[in-house]
Amino acid sequence: MAKAIRQINKSVPTEEELQLQAISDIMKAIGENRDAIVTSLDILKNLQDLGVLQAVQGLLEQRVDVATIALKQINQPAMHNTIKNAFNAIKFLGTVKPEQLQLILQGLGQGLERTSENNQQQEHQSLWKMSKSLRDPDVKASLSTALEFLQGMGEVFNNEGKTLH
Repeated sequence: MAKAIRQINKSVPTEEELQLQAISDIMKAIGENRDAIVTSLDILKNLQDLGVLQAVQGLLEQRVDVATIALKQINQPAMHNTIKNAFNAIKFLGTVKPEQLQLILQGLGQGLERTSENNQQQEHQSLWKMSKSLRDPDVKASLSTALEFLQGMGEVFNNEGKTLH
């Protein structure tokens, strides 16, 4: 018949054994993640060379003062409008089809380019030349697009019962 176990020997590691185990675990993790650690050290070195780490350290040391200044800036009425406008702009951009926005921005860019070319030449168009340009298909396309834009914007103003003035 078996004897009853009356005493359990519990092994409690010493502080030195715990430290040796922790160092062993760290060394194992370093060996397993060598590439990631080397890349991280390269990134940190570049940030140190650029002075970014010193700036971050300064911000952290002065975090109370920085937070106070930031909150004062955010609590200004103009900043409230800026934040609301940013949200509205993001919301608007989410409703626009990317192809439409790309086409409008390309047209805007080319229009600005032509405007700067004409401004460099300092050539002023006569009324007669302007009226002749109305026959140009590119001008007609641009004017009809502008008129459709104005009609769409007017519909919104009339439906909302509001105007900007």
